[in-house]
Amino acid sequence: MPDQVKGLMAAFPQPNVDTDVIMPKRFLITITREGLADGTLADLRFDEDNNKRPEFVLNRSPWTEASILVVGDNFGCGSSREHAVWGLMQLGIRGVIGTGFAGIFYDNARKNGLALPIVSPKVRDELIQIARDPDAGECKIDIANRQISVGSQHHPFDMDDATRAALLEGRDDTLDSLKLADSILGYESGLREKMHVNVIQ
Repeated sequence: MPDQVKGLMAAFPQPNVDTDVIMPKRFLITITREGLADGTLADLRFDEDNNKRPEFVLNRSPWTEASILVVGDNFGCGSSREHAVWGLMQLGIRGVIGTGFAGIFYDNARKNGLALPIVSPKVRDELIQIARDPDAGECKIDIANRQISVGSQHHPFDMDDATRAALLEGRDDTLDSLKLADSILGYESGLREKMHVNVIQ
């Protein structure tokens, strides 16, 4: 993953948006990660007849091209479905700026390369106002330096060191485990030897 996420911000201030809203359960029928963009925020983006809701921000120009969301409190709460993160990324979202995120959603985002900068409520509210301006221009999330920049404004953000390293290095739990493969095999071999000795005794 690059050390920066750049793009247009869209304001999505609704609080407590859970993973059922981000990815409704009727879209969880796929056995792969593909084809989830249509389901992402589907009940907000589309009406009962599958027509786009013109009032929803991601259906309005220029925010149809947004790659960064500025969100309300407690975004990503609810169930642990990883499909919510997959869908956001397939929709073109690469960063979500908020005051805090549900733990499992945050972990799923880290594993899949979705940046979740955490800012104060004051900064979040300022960014929402900026994001509502169609002429606001590009936002930059500098992961390496933990800074959000838009226009002449620069704001630091919180991100733990492990998450920052995972995003910068494109790491996930599986790759981290594979790096320790020799140690894991050695440990398992030692366990087998101890079990064999205990059986003989």
